[in-house]
Amino acid sequence: MIMESLLFTSVALVAIGLYMVSTKKNLMKIVIGLEILATGVNLSFIAMGYIRTGGLTDPLPQAIVVTAIVLDGVLVGVALALTLVVFRRFKTLDVDKLRNLRW
Repeated sequence: MIMESLLFTSVALVAIGLYMVSTKKNLMKIVIGLEILATGVNLSFIAMGYIRTGGLTDPLPQAIVVTAIVLDGVLVGVALALTLVVFRRFKTLDVDKLRNLRW
């Protein structure tokens, strides 16, 4: 029961993250979508480790997820800093308008 709910939640988070990254036009919403996507992948790693060992704790997926969380925090920090610089320079976060600009 727990395994199915963990897998369903991770699939739902990945789907929501992919939807946000592929359809949203605001740069902040895309960054939030990337964060949701990474959370779904991390939850999937934990669920697969739980399934593989039959309910026992497996340290390998936990170590991978801890490393991924640290790297994801760095990714979000850089993405938010880049978004702030883009907004200060161009006064918009719309991806379509930014794509038409000449650097």
